Amino acid sequence: MHEFIAIGETTIDAFIKLENANVSCDIDRKNCKICLPFAAKVPYEFVIEVPAVGNAGNASVAASRLGLESALVATVGKDSDGEKCLRALETEGVSTEYVGIQEDKKTNYHYVLWYEDDEDDRTILQKHSEFKYRLPDIGEPNWIYLTSLGKDSDQYHGEIMEYLKSFPNIKLAFQPGIFQISLGKDKLQGIYQRSDIFFCNIEEAGRILSLDTLGTHELLKRVHALGPKIVVITDGPKGAFAFDGKDVWFQPPYPDPKPPFERTGAGDAFSSTTVAALALGKSLPIALSWGAVNSMSVVQQVGAQKGLLTRSQIEEYLKNALVDFKIKKL
Repeated sequence: MHEFIAIGETTIDAFIKLENANVSCDIDRKNCKICLPFAAKVPYEFVIEVPAVGNAGNASVAASRLGLESALVATVGKDSDGEKCLRALETEGVSTEYVGIQEDKKTNYHYVLWYEDDEDDRTILQKHSEFKYRLPDIGEPNWIYLTSLGKDSDQYHGEIMEYLKSFPNIKLAFQPGIFQISLGKDKLQGIYQRSDIFFCNIEEAGRILSLDTLGTHELLKRVHALGPKIVVITDGPKGAFAFDGKDVWFQPPYPDPKPPFERTGAGDAFSSTTVAALALGKSLPIALSWGAVNSMSVVQQVGAQKGLLTRSQIEEYLKNALVDFKIKKL
């Protein structure tokens, strides 16, 4: 029996390191756009392919590195990119027995436009293959980590919900992707209500609630009212807030040993590591601190998985943490 099963999608990220570009933003540093010459040949420094990533792939690898029996439920095409993803997962100790292969589809492939200026962020060009979703018999894992799925996944969510009804002891973590958020909280009401822990960032919380003028505390309480037992709302490099229906916690970021190199996967590392720590029997405050450490480590490398740590490495970082890193009850 697997301890941790991630359900979602997986992809290959091709990181394209741009040589010259400009970033244009509003005066408040919002609505930023990356600008390249039009009708020109634009040079780039290099390309790095990173297979078996995406929210679910990242979560399954994070859990495996932390010592959990991990598996992934996702779909790839019957192509060389799909084979790369399967090999990468197997190398990481992630079971691929629930990864479906569809002959008439191409494996998801994303392009990540990456430009270092005074920022360390990136723009991702996404294209999701229209896979036919089907939930295999995954037994009764301790945790299911449900995350980003494509826009044609309405029926699949219903199938997942019915499976969870049959196994009430399975704990559910829900980290919705952009299409799941666009489905609306009413369509996914059963998933929200069934979630033991829920993750999103501040902007996503506003979209889920159709409100953008609330403070973090109110966002926490209103998302919690949708049903999750624990709500975690992240605020990028500023840290994360959690609410369990009684207490509000603030987890500061772990101090970066050097300026972040590339931020892809930081949110996935934080969320999935927090869940993995809970699966290992840690308390919520300790689990959040694990998530912050792994998030810090991921942004020091290219891609979402290279910087993911083992349990002993996280514990070493925590042993050497400064007092300012300690989680605070608000």
